[in-house]
Amino acid sequence: MAETKQIKTALISVFHKDGLDELLKKLNEAGVKFLSTGGTQKFIESLGYECQKVEEVTSYPSILGGRVKTLHPKIFGGILARRENVGDLAQMEEYAIPAIDLVIVDLYPFEQTVASGASEADIIEKIDIGGISLIRAGAKNFKDVVIVPSKAEYGVLLDILHEKGAQTDIEDRKMLAARAFGVSSHYDTVIHEWFVK
Repeated sequence: MAETKQIKTALISVFHKDGLDELLKKLNEAGVKFLSTGGTQKFIESLGYECQKVEEVTSYPSILGGRVKTLHPKIFGGILARRENVGDLAQMEEYAIPAIDLVIVDLYPFEQTVASGASEADIIEKIDIGGISLIRAGAKNFKDVVIVPSKAEYGVLLDILHEKGAQTDIEDRKMLAARAFGVSSHYDTVIHEWFVK
C-alpha cells in the first residue's frame, strides 16, 4: 500500500451525534485516542471511552458562547504539520503540539436552520467557523491526515477500518479530501445564497 499512515489520535467535533457510536467503537478497539470539545466530548465519555478535552491541549477555554473552541495553533498545528518536514516536526516539539491523524466533523445545520424559518440571529449562529476550518485543514494535509467532513462519510471510514484497521493509504485520504472540499463548497454556496437573497 502506498504511503500508509496509522491513525493514532482523532479530533472529533460534530453537531449530529447519531451514527458516531459504531465509528467510535471501531476506533477505540484499534487504540485510537480521542480529543474533543463540549457536547461531543460528553457523548464520547457517555459511551465509556476516554476523551481528552481540547482545552487541556490548548490551555484555553471555549469562549464567546462556544463560537471559539478549536481555533487554536495547537489544534491546527497538529492537523497541518507535515510529518516529513523537519522544521514542522521541530516546531511541534517546541510548542508541544500533538499530531492529529484523523479529523471527524459534522457542521452546524445551516441549511436546515434556514428551512425551519428561524430568525436571522439563529441562522447567523449556525454559520460554522471552527468546523469548516477543521475540514479545510484536514483536507489540505491529506498526505498525513484523514478527514471525515460529515456524517454522510462515517460509513466510508468504517469500511476502511473494517478492511485495513486504523490505517489508510494515500488514495483513501485523497478521496476523503475531495469529499471534504465538496462539503465545504456546498456549505459556503448555501450561506452565500442566503446572504444575497
